Amino acid sequence: MKSLYKLGICVLGLSIVTACTDYEPLDFQVEKPESVALQEELNSYGALKTYMGEEASDFILGGAVNLSEYNSKGVMYRLINSNFEEVTPGYGMKHGAVVQEDGSLNLAGVEEFLATANGAGLSVYGHTLVWHANQNAEYLNSTIAPTVVGGGPSWDVVSSADFETDEAANYESNANAIMSFTADGEGADGEGRALTVTNEEVRENDWGSQFFFKFSPAMEVGEEYELTMDVRSDADASFATQAHIQPGEYKHYDFFGAITSSPEWTTYTKRIIVSEEVAGSSTIAFNLGNVATTYYFDNISLKKYNEEGSGGGPALDPSVVTNSDFESGTDGWGGWGNGSTMERSAEGEGYGDTGYAFTFTNPSATDFWEAQIAYDLPSLEMEATYVLNFKVKANTAGTIRAELQSPDYSSDGFGSFNVLEDWEEYTLETTITKEDRSRLIISYGDFAGTIYIDDVTLSRVNPNAGGVIEKTPEEKEEIITAEMERWIAGMMEVSNDYVHAWDVVNEPMDDGNPYELKTAANDSDITSDEFYWQDYLGKDYAVKAFNLAREHGDSDDLLFINDYNLEYNLDKTRGLIEYVEYIESQGATVDGIGTQMHISIDSDRDKIAEMFQLLAATGKVVKVSELDVRTNVSEPTEEVLQQQADMYRYVVETYVQYVPESQQYGITVWGITDSPEDANWLPGEFQGLWNVNLNRKPAYASFAEALEGL
Repeated sequence: MKSLYKLGICVLGLSIVTACTDYEPLDFQVEKPESVALQEELNSYGALKTYMGEEASDFILGGAVNLSEYNSKGVMYRLINSNFEEVTPGYGMKHGAVVQEDGSLNLAGVEEFLATANGAGLSVYGHTLVWHANQNAEYLNSTIAPTVVGGGPSWDVVSSADFETDEAANYESNANAIMSFTADGEGADGEGRALTVTNEEVRENDWGSQFFFKFSPAMEVGEEYELTMDVRSDADASFATQAHIQPGEYKHYDFFGAITSSPEWTTYTKRIIVSEEVAGSSTIAFNLGNVATTYYFDNISLKKYNEEGSGGGPALDPSVVTNSDFESGTDGWGGWGNGSTMERSAEGEGYGDTGYAFTFTNPSATDFWEAQIAYDLPSLEMEATYVLNFKVKANTAGTIRAELQSPDYSSDGFGSFNVLEDWEEYTLETTITKEDRSRLIISYGDFAGTIYIDDVTLSRVNPNAGGVIEKTPEEKEEIITAEMERWIAGMMEVSNDYVHAWDVVNEPMDDGNPYELKTAANDSDITSDEFYWQDYLGKDYAVKAFNLAREHGDSDDLLFINDYNLEYNLDKTRGLIEYVEYIESQGATVDGIGTQMHISIDSDRDKIAEMFQLLAATGKVVKVSELDVRTNVSEPTEEVLQQQADMYRYVVETYVQYVPESQQYGITVWGITDSPEDANWLPGEFQGLWNVNLNRKPAYASFAEALEGL
């Protein structure tokens, strides 16, 4: 014990001595991680728009944003306001977002967006007035659909649900898809209520969370069905549809296609013809397991095509041409002129290489009326529409024409039609404008060669019978022109106080034929929201659009035409420039050209420079309308991120180098932040100036520094 006591005294004394000495810190330092230092450096940069000096006062820096996300005044609202001078809505001002099922315009969200941006001191770029995608195609197609007269074919409702009551006999879900209802007024179009289906977590398989819509009877091979519904979700999502015999009894992996949804209501429409793979199904399964979100469904309707319709008989009266197929001779048929000859063909030369045809030969080409065949008719009804149907071929290609003629040689024409070396079938129509039309005439004096016709019928359209009457191309043009004006006028009426620059026509040029316009004929997979205005209005569709935008907007608005891949395909750039020249030759004015520039780190820099030079040479205002830069890798390294930063810098500097200051509108950044893997826009492409966590990337710094050079 004494020894321990003495040891304690010594330790205490040593402590006292030590406490009286000066403290000296250890010489020990930890180097800051490079990633932390880099992020601190990026965070030290100011907001993007602060890097543009007074000399860049006419240059507009813009950013794109989801309309509803901006209206909610959340993170993206603050990011856009802090960094940009102008904002472009990605979808919310497009035809598909605004035009409703009945054709009315729901502009409440647009008006809120415009007021919100104005309150934040931002201008708004109008995007976009006339495009083939993101349209309410179902409504537009309905305006030019055939007229159903009396009975005739129809689409009969097989099963539907509008969720206004708790009746749930035709729908259900599995355990992972939790169903409930919205409040009244939160359904599609802000009316009634909708069904909500919540998937609380991402499932291992998309079918881990399923919503089922049921119908009866089961489908049979060859039947045609149409599914329509309104849909949205709290987060952007895409989900598949499966065919089930009954809920949970899987039949086939693909049924009514994949459906995309976003925080904004959209209408989905899909038609199918029942195949062997889905025959026997009586349930549509919606696979909701890929995204943890709440889905909203409203106005689900499944219709079946009924060729017989609700009765009423055929749309056409019996043919007034009684000798149609020439199987018993050529009674009633004759002709004359230019030494032409006519006769019944040999057996086996009729349509389909069977039976007989009526054949006539003109030895030399002269005026079209110099050689004709004729068939005398009974009295035709004044102001009635008559439909002419026949098959025709010739020994060489050419053009002939048909008409209904009076004794004084006046006529109602069916127009010209082509004859080829293979059989073609034609259905033509005309309306009687004179009471004594009494003869069917086919004129072929300007065609040298032999022609064969078969199965000739001429029938009156009976308005009191069932059937379908197609609208003429002229009628369709008139209707679609009126729809274009109603849409543009309505949008610009609420926008004129806020929007002074517009994408009037978007993506007109065809990728495969860059000097020609896009057309549905070259679209192998037309989606439910695609409508090609140009297929009904022709090459002048953009002329109409620019004139209407000028008429209904302000006189000083800047009106743009906009397209993508111009830096990738320089012929597309040239084709677009030629189309602008055509538009202006027809009396409209195009103020500017927008180049979207959804590019990547390895895009051809020389082509980018040449594109800017070509656009600048037009003398038009030039806008980079939708800039983002993809990395093309699954996980970008520091080297890749620097390559991306260099490309962002290059675009700004090259734009400024080749586009004169007086022609510079500015640059709009499209994919502002990186997109998650389940996003609709460039998922997992790491294209933004900010990452998904809203941290600045090296591209932010290079973009800011490039703006300083303006």
